[in-house]
Amino acid sequence: MTIPQEPAPLADGAVTSASEAPTRLVGLPPVVSDRTVVLVLGSFPGAASLKAQQYYGHPQNHFWRILQSLWPQHPLPPAGPQHYAQRCAWLLERRLGLWDVYASCEREGSLDTSIRNAVVNDFAQLLRECPGLRAIAHNGGESFKHSAAVRQQWAGAYPGAQVQSVRLPSTSPANASWSFERKQTAWAELMAAHGLL
Repeated sequence: MTIPQEPAPLADGAVTSASEAPTRLVGLPPVVSDRTVVLVLGSFPGAASLKAQQYYGHPQNHFWRILQSLWPQHPLPPAGPQHYAQRCAWLLERRLGLWDVYASCEREGSLDTSIRNAVVNDFAQLLRECPGLRAIAHNGGESFKHSAAVRQQWAGAYPGAQVQSVRLPSTSPANASWSFERKQTAWAELMAAHGLL
């Protein structure tokens, strides 16, 4: 599902000249439904994910592997472009959703630390599309850094919205300080807390 965006800029103090400005990258549309309970919110897709036009497209990212380990009784469709729509449907059946903090940004490479001149997504609109949303699972520190900005958008449109913000360990291969097992445990605790396991 694609949600219309009215993004708001996030200032980060970066200054580049017109001749040195990196290419502006545009993120992926949200994968959500009106049954979404937990939204997994990354920062911005890495280069491999943008090229494939798939969330968590880097083969060494633990995201899809962690989800399969949480629901072993429901086999995850295999990786590959021909199965991506099926993977998204599998995720929606688990009442999960996927999106990113940033709608667009400038970045060289794939590291979050290289993100410049970012524009945040329209989360007030997302909440209208996901009335059952109860938690944002921030996939790593860069996403969680903007949790207050995300909540502020909701407060303006839905003052009574009760959506928990939780920082989870990043599933990125760059997060080598956390073992797969530690990541899996943290993700499982959140899913269980919201009745998804």
